[in-house]
Amino acid sequence: MRLNRKVAILGATGAVGQRFIELLQDHPWFKIEVLAASERSAGKKFGHACNWIMNSNLPTEIAEMPIVNVDLESIRKAGNVDLVFSALPGGLAGPVESELASEYPVFSKASAHRMDQDVPLIIPEVNPEHVGLIPIQKKARGWKGFISTDPNCSTIQLAMTLKPLMNFGLSKVIVTTMQALSGAGYPGVSSLDIIDNVIPFISNEEDKLECESQKILGSFNYDRIMPDKLILSASCNRVNVREGHLESVFVKLDQDPTIDDVEEAFRKFKGKPQELNLPSAPDNPIVVREEKNRPQPRFDRKEGRGMSVVVGRIRKDPIMTIKYMCLGHNTIRGAAGGGILSAELIVAKGIA
Repeated sequence: MRLNRKVAILGATGAVGQRFIELLQDHPWFKIEVLAASERSAGKKFGHACNWIMNSNLPTEIAEMPIVNVDLESIRKAGNVDLVFSALPGGLAGPVESELASEYPVFSKASAHRMDQDVPLIIPEVNPEHVGLIPIQKKARGWKGFISTDPNCSTIQLAMTLKPLMNFGLSKVIVTTMQALSGAGYPGVSSLDIIDNVIPFISNEEDKLECESQKILGSFNYDRIMPDKLILSASCNRVNVREGHLESVFVKLDQDPTIDDVEEAFRKFKGKPQELNLPSAPDNPIVVREEKNRPQPRFDRKEGRGMSVVVGRIRKDPIMTIKYMCLGHNTIRGAAGGGILSAELIVAKGIA
């Protein structure tokens, strides 16, 4: 396995692009080689073009790097790149990622290719076997590289908690989300819309939760993903929290496990990232809090350096089987951190 890979970040000036930059500082395997963004930023130094909104300081060497266009020729000329992280807007991502995948492995946070039949939608602890689609995709499309996608931020934390419950026979899920402002990007939601308010609608979010979960939890059948038959109903809300999505989850199971059984399933849940000791993998993908009033975004979103999902208030439900709350850091595990972990998995498997 060759480490020390040089990477390009597409959409580098945006909120998720900045999170990629922050998380890749001092990464043991990946080094930032190229920063790419829109034409209005191309040609400028990153520090002049970017409004840095991370809590950390903008690294001096990153501030001095030039920004290039997001097309294949510009990336090729800018540096000797081994793989690409894409934080592009969904409308732009589709053709740009396809062009770049002809030559490079592309790890995308955009929604454009998530539901393509030959593109894996990866949560490394949940469905690592789905990377088996990559050689099929490369052959069918005649690419040297490939596209691997990461799910929507709210889907990632939900699917991670559903995976261990499949051992009890998972059939139906109802979820209500309370999603942080940073999930809308920057500048995001107008202050006059969200102060003293909750917005009970996020465009396309409910469809993503319902469809993506079936693909993620589905089985890899030689050359395709067979979606899980799970029935999922979602209602999504934007709330006045900076970071950390909180979800209220109601689950119907075929079996009737005790609360202790469910807690044990969550606590024992591990995956390939933990087995392989990948650099970004948390020791515990799911952390269970026993306090009656946890998890809370302000206190729990940085659990496992933002890569763990925190579960609490696990109890029986008179209509479904169990209900619980889950919390995930939407711009770390739900965005850049999840993308980096997917790349680590695929590199460790020798696919990229």
